[in-house]
Amino acid sequence: MKNLASGVVLIVDDVETNRVILGEILGDMGCKTVLAQNGVDALEQIAKEPPHLVLTDISMPEMDGYELCRVLKANAETREIPIIFISAFDDPSDIVKGFELGGGDYITKPFIPELVQARVNVHLKLYEATVGIREANRRLQVSVNEQLRQMEQERKNVLYALAGVAAENSWHSADYIERMRHNCRILAQSMQLSPQFEDQISDSFVETLEYAAPLCDIGNIGIPKEILQKQTALDDEERERMKGHTRIGTKLLEDLKVTNDYNDFIQISADITHFHHENWDGSGYPEGKRGNEIPLAAQIVAMSSIFCALTEERSYRQSYDREKALEIMQQEAERKFNPDIFSIFCKVARQLR
Repeated sequence: MKNLASGVVLIVDDVETNRVILGEILGDMGCKTVLAQNGVDALEQIAKEPPHLVLTDISMPEMDGYELCRVLKANAETREIPIIFISAFDDPSDIVKGFELGGGDYITKPFIPELVQARVNVHLKLYEATVGIREANRRLQVSVNEQLRQMEQERKNVLYALAGVAAENSWHSADYIERMRHNCRILAQSMQLSPQFEDQISDSFVETLEYAAPLCDIGNIGIPKEILQKQTALDDEERERMKGHTRIGTKLLEDLKVTNDYNDFIQISADITHFHHENWDGSGYPEGKRGNEIPLAAQIVAMSSIFCALTEERSYRQSYDREKALEIMQQEAERKFNPDIFSIFCKVARQLR
């Protein structure tokens, strides 16, 4: 596996064999592992050395995995540490309970090394990004104006880097982000010339949209690669996990709100990230918004992202040409898109990349 993250991982399991096996799997990633027999022992270890990630069994003596999760999420100093439950149980209610308590993922026994490493890798990267962003927030609050502007640009660079990783994990082509920027600008500028939208789209909106659009799927940084790159249909659980990228991305962006100027960029980015899978007829997610309840920026990005996806090559199909992509989009236009925006989109299609 390439681009492996590393860090301190606490393994909590009352069975020594399980601790040893997981320790070897994570050691192969370059992680430092700390071992604990139960929740009480785990809290003592955390007090000595806070980990970057906790893998905990559910059924243990003295303090089980659920209670350990409750304690960690109730403490401001430990609530951000991601928790992955490990158990032989596969009852959906056990899995749901873990997520409700704040768990970030679930691994069943017996352990599949590649799966364990993939999920641990995702959560370590997400934790690293969260910590980095939180630290940047702290520094930003004590900076002078020039430093603020400089750091805000640095933050955008971090977001674009994360968006690039998310796009790569999703098998998007290398130029996907630049195509998204270009196509959203072309569509927004064309809408600005239409009497229907001229009052809603300013030059500032077009510029901000251009830089915010590529962040639409930044939440994919928190979705396992095996789901993002699956070449067969997702099952119900995987589909729900996939939908969660809107929530992950929106939270990541909203944690960045600090200054007024920067918040314009973050607010539009958050609108895009959260709502770009809504459909014009209300059949989308995560909130089932319909019509103009969907923020305009999200409507523009949704259309552009589908076009970009259709016109790039995937491992399981060739890319579609511009005409075929528009034909495919036309088949669901009334359900997915604002018909007025789609009409403009088709008129400027030759300018799109």
